[in-house]
Amino acid sequence: MSISTIIDDFEFLDDWEDRYRYVIELGKALSPLPDDERTDANKVNGCVSQVWLSAQYSKNDQGEPLVSFIGDSDAHIVRGLVAILIAMFSNRPATEIIDTDPMEIFNQLGLKEHLTPQRSNGLFSMVERIKHDARQAISPAH
Repeated sequence: MSISTIIDDFEFLDDWEDRYRYVIELGKALSPLPDDERTDANKVNGCVSQVWLSAQYSKNDQGEPLVSFIGDSDAHIVRGLVAILIAMFSNRPATEIIDTDPMEIFNQLGLKEHLTPQRSNGLFSMVERIKHDARQAISPAH
């Protein structure tokens, strides 16, 4: 699912409870994370829940590094946040990922003010991990 579809869907949801349920549904729709991706290297530090993010690298027709993500969490709402981040960042050029401010979209969705401080910190940790993986894609060693 694309981030624009998620944004459009959120516009039709009037109250926070409906939005909360939708985020959980997004998480349920995530493809299962293969067991071999549930490694310490893929675990996101700074999250109260267990969260795993794995990056795959490729190049577009112009030779720019692209980064795709898969992920999972053991908490329903966090799994939904992972789904939103994957929709926002996956299969995009590494430089775009680095330059994108996801908090603008979370504000637009009305989620930021409804996240607990712990979940906000976890979300920040996930974003930092995604941006780190994007920086890895453009490093000379990659």
